[in-house]
Amino acid sequence: MKVYNKLVRDKIPEIIKSNGEICKTRVLSDEEFLTELNKKLAEEAKEYLESGEIEELADLEEVVRAILDVKKCSQKEFEKVRTAKVEKRGAFKKKIFLESVEDNK
Repeated sequence: MKVYNKLVRDKIPEIIKSNGEICKTRVLSDEEFLTELNKKLAEEAKEYLESGEIEELADLEEVVRAILDVKKCSQKEFEKVRTAKVEKRGAFKKKIFLESVEDNK
């Protein structure tokens, strides 16, 4: 028996059963779900950093979308927040790397 104790995508139990295996699952409370989503966010970010694969970015976005759902924030609201931040602080298009800041006083 392998113990995973982690959040998985919705169809994973079906896939496991179709392979002739038995899995034990439970439905998380909203609080537990958010905690596990935050763990999953870190896991998927690490996997992307290690592999550089676009598929891992898709996993990251799926986790972000789930977090937004839990936090009752629509994609439209999130886009407003993102856009406002870009307008105020910019994006990352110019590839600027800040090396240092000197106090001019």
